Amino acid sequence: MFGQLEDIERRFEEVLNELSEPGTTGDQKRFQKLMKEQADLTPLVETYREYKKSKQDAEDAISMLEEEKDPEMREMLKEEHSAAKEKEAKLEEKLKVLLLPKDPNDDKDVVVEIRAGAGGDEAALFAAELYRMYAHFAESRHWKTELVNVDETGIGGMKEVEFIVSGTGAYSVLKYESGVHRVQRVPETESGGRIHTSTATVAVMPEAEDVEVQIDEKDIRIDVMRASGNGGQCVNTTDSAVRLTHYPTGIVIYSQTEKSQIQNKEKAFALLRAKLYDLECQKAHDAEADLRRSQIGTGDRSEKIRTYNFPQGRVTDHRIGLTLYKIDKVMNGDLQEIIDGCITADQAAKLLKMGESA
Repeated sequence: MFGQLEDIERRFEEVLNELSEPGTTGDQKRFQKLMKEQADLTPLVETYREYKKSKQDAEDAISMLEEEKDPEMREMLKEEHSAAKEKEAKLEEKLKVLLLPKDPNDDKDVVVEIRAGAGGDEAALFAAELYRMYAHFAESRHWKTELVNVDETGIGGMKEVEFIVSGTGAYSVLKYESGVHRVQRVPETESGGRIHTSTATVAVMPEAEDVEVQIDEKDIRIDVMRASGNGGQCVNTTDSAVRLTHYPTGIVIYSQTEKSQIQNKEKAFALLRAKLYDLECQKAHDAEADLRRSQIGTGDRSEKIRTYNFPQGRVTDHRIGLTLYKIDKVMNGDLQEIIDGCITADQAAKLLKMGESA
């Protein structure tokens, strides 16, 4: 591990030297690549240098302890040595996490698809609440949310909603949200006060670039039509809505949230690329079943991952055994504690897997 860290530190210095060369900024593509590499390496190099300093501090304390005769000074040096060793051990664990292979999709924006499951109107209401929950969470991180398509019910629910979240590291955070979300509560339409259980499925897909997914024009049918449902002046007056049909997979994309047909078409293709890219990722995961099972939140989308129990005011994430009694805050976008728990569990599983294969 430490030989690898030395190589990384040397590469970091090379990158800094290349960035300081006069002609580097003239080549924007190379400059941006070097800047990204510098940003990726900085946390690892800074932690490694801090680790080396703690290790040296511990060695210095031992060396001084061997020569020191004064009891009070010896006690102080022992405390310094103990503190330095404790810090060294913590930094070594942090380095192991930082050295874990990075998901190549982590820096990407995401396409999120929420569908009402079992439970009829109540499931559609829950799907709409999940959408608002993620919108609030994205806003708290200063991310941008763009609606692609929504199929609303008459009572404020959503049978289906698709939207794009753009922001640094969006996929690295939101990928843990894929799966079945379950709600337990008394619906407003329930006169007897009985608790109902409904579900909604969430799919989080990394947004794919043109170079990552090649779409043959012969495989696509593009239909334009008038938008329907709630909206502004352009609804039912202009052919702005776009529907894409991808023949090889049978995937149908519908986009109607923009007034411009061109913008709706761009969003529809972005969603189609994400879905096709996600299909390829799922195939890769299926081919590496053991790895997929060892990871948190990147497995089977039919897995029930979380329960929102309104009568008891609790939210439980079943993958990591975490229960929080602050359902109102969670539904208002306060997801960070749950996501941090998923990230920690994911890292622990990967470290265990790495240890087993070492």
